[in-house]
Amino acid sequence: MTRTFFSSRSIRAAVIISAAWVLLIPLAVVPPARASASAQDAPALSLSSLQRLEKQIRDTFKGEEGEVGVALLHIETGRELAVNGDTLFPMASAFKVPILVEVLYQVKEGRFGLDDEIRVGKTDQHMGSGMLSSLTAPGIVLSFRNLVNLMMLISDNSATDMLLAKVGAANVNARLRALGIEGMSVDRPCQKLIMDFLGMDYAKYGHLPLDEITAARRAGGGWTPEEHKKAVLAYSADPQDQATPKAMTALLAKIFRKEILDPASCDLVLDIMLNCQTGGGRIKGELPPGTPVAHKTGTIAGSVDDCGIIYLPDGQGHVVLTVWTKNFLGDTEDVEAIIARIARFVYDYFYFVGVGPPREPATATASLDRGPLRS
Repeated sequence: MTRTFFSSRSIRAAVIISAAWVLLIPLAVVPPARASASAQDAPALSLSSLQRLEKQIRDTFKGEEGEVGVALLHIETGRELAVNGDTLFPMASAFKVPILVEVLYQVKEGRFGLDDEIRVGKTDQHMGSGMLSSLTAPGIVLSFRNLVNLMMLISDNSATDMLLAKVGAANVNARLRALGIEGMSVDRPCQKLIMDFLGMDYAKYGHLPLDEITAARRAGGGWTPEEHKKAVLAYSADPQDQATPKAMTALLAKIFRKEILDPASCDLVLDIMLNCQTGGGRIKGELPPGTPVAHKTGTIAGSVDDCGIIYLPDGQGHVVLTVWTKNFLGDTEDVEAIIARIARFVYDYFYFVGVGPPREPATATASLDRGPLRS
């Protein structure tokens, strides 16, 4: 028998060649169609840009104790988005927007004039925000124009209740329905709204001078945390003076587009709202300094709200944004931070998406030419 001998070098070379073939065979038999199918499937798993915006908004309040509702509309493109957009939330002082709309309708109809004057009595000075309640009455005479400025610029509750008494809550609601706005109602003056939350008898205390109301409130003592939580949840469950985010966004869009009242009246509303002095940490909180925002805030009983129109720079248009909240038991500033982050996401999205030609923002002076009010 003849024996064949191989050198160690030749054996190593054979092993290397065999290993190379083992590695190459699986690559050769993988069908190319499968790799291309995976590439085709990838886009189907990605989100659209608007869906990514919605995800950012939802992530902003994910895990929070309270509820958040958002509705936005880009005026120029018609792009819109809502998160809990059909859910009712307490408007708090944001309900002063539809009150102003009814005031201007009745002025337009000739029932009274903005420059007509009214005396402020001692029992007209009401609980809550504003400055009228800190003045000395009798001795105060104001025009309806200045009541409007007080109501919208610094959210004065006394001015609001005088205007609501003048035009009537039923007329505000009838006007909203006539304008096609569903999911919004104005039912109580600020004084009753606050007393209902505090558990005070409005029939007994609602028409007393403010110092007597304050004394009665103090005599009632404070709340435990559990009592406060119970009152907040009860207030949020009351359907009075509530609106959906979509409803307020629809109303503001009609104002901006001048689809209601008349162009001069709509400009007046926007002018006043551009000068709003409350809620700087909400919609405006994280926007670039100097960004014009025509807005109105509201705060009561676990609800921290803001709604308005953001004027984007460089011809990128205008975004109507409503952010409602309810059942938050912590600090107001924490909820304001949520609103601010949402507004910044919205601002960035529409600024970088790009739109058509710009519309000039309304000037911020027309509403203040009869004695501007500053805090």
